Amino acid sequence: MKRIVIVGGGAGGLELACRLGRSVGKKHLAQVLLIDQHRQHVWKPLLHEVATGSFNPELGGADYLNLARLNGFQFVQGQLTELDRDNRQLTLAPTRDGKGRFLTRNQQLHYDLLVMAVGSQSADFGTPGVADHAFFLDGPEQANVYHDHLLAKVQQQTLSDTPQQLSIAIVGAGATGVELSAELHSAERVFRHYGAKHLSLDLTLLEAGPRILPALNERIAAKAQRELNKLGVKVRTSAKVVEATKDAFVLEGDERVEADLLVWAAGIKGADWVGQLGLEVSRRNQLVVNGQLRTSDEHIYALGDCCDAAPPRAQAANQQAIYLNKCLGALIKGERFDDSFVYQDYGSLVSLAEHSAVGGLMGSLAKGTLFVEGHLARWMYISLYRKHQLALFGFWRTLGLMIADKLNGWVRPRLKLH
Repeated sequence: MKRIVIVGGGAGGLELACRLGRSVGKKHLAQVLLIDQHRQHVWKPLLHEVATGSFNPELGGADYLNLARLNGFQFVQGQLTELDRDNRQLTLAPTRDGKGRFLTRNQQLHYDLLVMAVGSQSADFGTPGVADHAFFLDGPEQANVYHDHLLAKVQQQTLSDTPQQLSIAIVGAGATGVELSAELHSAERVFRHYGAKHLSLDLTLLEAGPRILPALNERIAAKAQRELNKLGVKVRTSAKVVEATKDAFVLEGDERVEADLLVWAAGIKGADWVGQLGLEVSRRNQLVVNGQLRTSDEHIYALGDCCDAAPPRAQAANQQAIYLNKCLGALIKGERFDDSFVYQDYGSLVSLAEHSAVGGLMGSLAKGTLFVEGHLARWMYISLYRKHQLALFGFWRTLGLMIADKLNGWVRPRLKLH
């Protein structure tokens, strides 16, 4: 039986594993194996909520082993360290517990078809000090680290009887930076409710370009900036950071933007080790693929942010997962499949905290771009996550998760406080 190995359990990789598990795994046409260094999946567009505590991955994360059982694939926890393309073999690093003791040793796995779905990371462009002093939100672990530091800073304010200001500077006014800024403002009210009565957040969003949300429609960007201004976020465009220190971002002209917490949410590139696999990569270290999402190796495919086939958006990863399920399924069955992947942009939505969002819809629903905002846009934003859950769990389990979320929201704090 042939083996399809998917490395990376992000939105695209996990959806592909679920779809292939149902289409060929359960029918014993092929073995589908998913590899990820974590045991739990968190949808990447929610990482800003993990960072503030409004989304608790301990409650809302999806366990890979459970999804493997439900969808007919297998899961192995590990991190890719070596790729032997001649023998079609992967080597996974050993895993350790919290005390550094080995849980598993090096593992070697054979593949017939390999799919790289390892995502991307923020690009600091070699800016001095950023790697040492700024927080990144590339994955759930980094988001949790930021949350721990945020909570520690807030708790320091709890015993104070005088007004206390906590300053946070965020570099990068793409979707992550904008959504994090709005979410932090929303979290401020909750922190006050839980004891930090005199807390005041001073939020600064820095963007090197002439406007925020540069990848989106200008009308969407303008509306988002107006909303951020209403929330009290200081938005500064054409503000290029040239250095980060322990307590400040330094702009061109030596201006310092001082802050208690520094966040870097600018730029995107492939993981550093991707360029060491011997496969063709782009200038941003993303895997170069052809029209069928195949890399320079005929047995290796790629999807999501780690390849250069489409913009780095969740909807692109979803479309690629649907496409590769058909493509690889046909290969396994010995059927001809000549269709190329074509990315369809259905628009973008940006969350502005718990009750609002802004965005534009494209495709068959509208000619051009249909602008949406407010509660309707927020409902549509949430529905994207539910659509992702449907692909993983199916209708009835997703309905159960929605009910569980409502109950948790009723009995638990609005923010993760640990």
